[in-house]
Amino acid sequence: MLGIVAAVLFFIAFLINAADIATNDVFSSVNVMLLGLTVLALHVGGIGTGWGRGSSRRR
Repeated sequence: MLGIVAAVLFFIAFLINAADIATNDVFSSVNVMLLGLTVLALHVGGIGTGWGRGSSRRR
Protein backbone atom coordinates (compact mmCIF):
# COMPACT_ATOMS: atom_id res chain seq x y z
CA MET A 1 0.00 0.00 0.00
CA LEU A 2 2.75 2.43 0.89
CA GLY A 3 4.54 1.56 -2.34
CA ILE A 4 1.54 2.81 -4.30
CA VAL A 5 1.45 6.01 -2.23
CA ALA A 6 5.15 6.54 -2.96
CA ALA A 7 4.56 6.04 -6.69
CA VAL A 8 1.76 8.63 -6.64
CA LEU A 9 3.98 11.13 -4.81
CA PHE A 10 6.77 10.58 -7.33
CA PHE A 11 4.33 11.14 -10.18
CA ILE A 12 3.07 14.38 -8.60
CA ALA A 13 6.67 15.54 -8.15
CA PHE A 14 7.35 14.73 -11.80
CA LEU A 15 4.30 16.70 -12.94
CA ILE A 16 5.29 19.72 -10.85
CA ASN A 17 8.78 19.61 -12.30
CA ALA A 18 7.84 18.84 -15.91
CA ALA A 19 5.03 21.39 -16.15
CA ASP A 20 7.19 23.99 -14.37
CA ILE A 21 4.32 24.76 -12.01
CA ALA A 22 5.06 27.57 -9.59
CA THR A 23 4.30 26.36 -6.07
CA ASN A 24 5.27 27.58 -2.65
CA ASP A 25 8.28 26.14 -0.84
CA VAL A 26 6.25 23.46 0.94
CA PHE A 27 4.93 21.80 -2.24
CA SER A 28 8.03 22.07 -4.42
CA SER A 29 8.91 19.05 -6.51
CA VAL A 30 11.93 18.26 -4.35
CA ASN A 31 9.88 18.23 -1.15
CA VAL A 32 7.20 16.01 -2.70
CA MET A 33 9.94 13.69 -3.94
CA LEU A 34 11.45 13.53 -0.45
CA LEU A 35 8.03 12.64 0.95
CA GLY A 36 7.84 9.87 -1.65
CA LEU A 37 11.25 8.58 -0.61
CA THR A 38 10.18 8.61 3.04
CA VAL A 39 7.05 6.61 2.27
CA LEU A 40 9.07 4.22 0.10
CA ALA A 41 11.58 3.71 2.93
CA LEU A 42 8.72 2.92 5.30
CA HIS A 43 7.36 0.41 2.79
CA VAL A 44 10.73 -1.29 2.35
CA GLY A 45 11.16 -1.31 6.13
CA GLY A 46 7.98 -3.34 6.50
CA ILE A 47 5.68 -0.62 7.85
CA GLY A 48 2.19 -0.85 6.39
CA THR A 49 2.65 -4.20 4.72
CA GLY A 50 -0.26 -5.67 6.69
CA TRP A 51 -2.80 -3.33 5.09
CA GLY A 52 -5.30 -4.48 2.54
CA ARG A 53 -7.51 -7.48 1.99
CA GLY A 54 -6.97 -10.48 4.16
CA SER A 55 -4.45 -8.88 6.46
CA SER A 56 -6.31 -10.10 9.56
CA ARG A 57 -6.29 -13.76 8.46
CA ARG A 58 -4.18 -16.16 10.45
CA ARG A 59 -1.91 -18.54 8.63
